[in-house]
Amino acid sequence: MSKTVTIIPGDWIGPEIANEVTRVVDSSGAKIDWDWQESGEKALKAHGTPLPQELMDSVERNKVALKGLIHIPLGAPYEPPTVTLRKSFNLYANLRPCKLFPGIESRYDEIDIIVVRENTQGEYSGIEHYVSPDIVEMMKVVTEDASKRIANFAFQYAKEKSRKKVTTVHKANIMKLSDGLFLDVATEIAETYPDIEHDTMIIDACCMNLVMNPERFDVLLMGNLYGDIVSDLITGMVGGISAVYGVNIGDDIRVFEVMHGKAPEKANASDASPLPLLMSAIALLNYLGETDAAEKIRSSIALNLNDGTKPANLGGTASLKEFTNSIIDKLQ
Repeated sequence: MSKTVTIIPGDWIGPEIANEVTRVVDSSGAKIDWDWQESGEKALKAHGTPLPQELMDSVERNKVALKGLIHIPLGAPYEPPTVTLRKSFNLYANLRPCKLFPGIESRYDEIDIIVVRENTQGEYSGIEHYVSPDIVEMMKVVTEDASKRIANFAFQYAKEKSRKKVTTVHKANIMKLSDGLFLDVATEIAETYPDIEHDTMIIDACCMNLVMNPERFDVLLMGNLYGDIVSDLITGMVGGISAVYGVNIGDDIRVFEVMHGKAPEKANASDASPLPLLMSAIALLNYLGETDAAEKIRSSIALNLNDGTKPANLGGTASLKEFTNSIIDKLQ
């Protein structure tokens, strides 16, 4: 039986890339029906919101989505659409596996790190106000329940994937109550997983050690802001956005997403790369049990990159369609 997946192309280069990525997935033999949904600036003009109710209903109905970047103008009077999706569907965990991919250059020889990020609280709670015309106060929200939920997720994920260690990242030496609570809860949860090593590290020391000694890390557990920053740091270490994917996870809904900016100058351009969304699509296929199709696409990408067929952002000359056509040819 086929599985219906909500696809949210997003803005700028999103629709062009989504068309090519779905073409690759369809050619792999995966049984996927795509439920296309408009979002972002076009939806804002047509419906007065970047996330129309039809889109939200589609995600609720299908339980799984593939999402491009939804643009938000600086200073827009509404919260970022990605944050709205996370809050609306209680997508409390953001998972970003960062591993070297064959054919993508990196300064490192071996990196395989999982970032588990709490997705709903912390500095991204959206609670801020003016105390006076020249002073703004922001509240960082950390609750015991949310901390337990993400810590349990991280350790259970580590157990299921046979990972050896979880490192809780914090700044409890300065934020003694908020990060202190997160750290205490993670330490408490760690005691219920005696087969998994647990250590802790201050966020700034973690960033330094990631660059100097990435082999010492396995699974990283951290709050919202730290997870956002550190996952991008490690993405750069494994070769950039073409090597990784992100997924927002709730109790019964998952939204797989790209990790790139808007690139408005490349809207409709032929040299856009499909890889950021295609990596997310591979992860989506694995989640849905379409493992053969996922591996075929992954292997075809690796063959392309190793024989020099690369998009512009990886130093190649292949256009968007040339690159995806080459992947499809290799799928056969």
